[in-house]
Amino acid sequence: MPEQQTVIDHIVVTASSLDSGVAYVRERLGIEPGPGGAHPAMGTHNRLLRCGPDCYLEVIALDPQAPRPAQPRWFGLDDMKPDSAPSLTAWVVRSTDIQTHAAASTETLGPVTPMQRGHLDWLITIPASGVAPLDGLAPALIEWSTPERPVLTMPDHGLALEALHIYHPQPQRMLTLAASLNLDAPLSVFPSTPDRPAGLRALIKTPQGLRELG
Repeated sequence: MPEQQTVIDHIVVTASSLDSGVAYVRERLGIEPGPGGAHPAMGTHNRLLRCGPDCYLEVIALDPQAPRPAQPRWFGLDDMKPDSAPSLTAWVVRSTDIQTHAAASTETLGPVTPMQRGHLDWLITIPASGVAPLDGLAPALIEWSTPERPVLTMPDHGLALEALHIYHPQPQRMLTLAASLNLDAPLSVFPSTPDRPAGLRALIKTPQGLRELG
């Protein structure tokens, strides 16, 4: 296990369009995500919302103005249908030594890939298929190259990620993965059931009380 810990950098709402994803978050949390930008290498764009001192929420969708990239898009976005409902489908874990954590991971998270959006630069793991292991529920790893991480410049609306719950048919495998990354986070893993199928659930503190995404 690496000595350095990892933490949750951000959680990801995927949507068939940016407008539908923003509307979903606004309805659930009572606050509209702020500006984001485009990812030319992935053919996607996003909007962002701070969820605590060191964590944020990303709404991401295919960018209709961008050409299709040569590789599959991240977060399984190529599988989105035009009528797919927005949902919390991914999470991203921050590392200060991404190569070490990727090598230590008990799941193959994908090659470490340099990415850019505007003035921001980072390294991130992207599976060759575009879909993370463990039915898409394993995290991506990220290491920011930009001196000031984007969350530190986002307005604070009084939101905070209180807990992230993962439901999966192989919960121990997910827990083993988290341990291999030396993850320090409010994470709980549960077996999926017919009433609670595999997926993510985030509990977020808001000025109106505790709200849920998932």
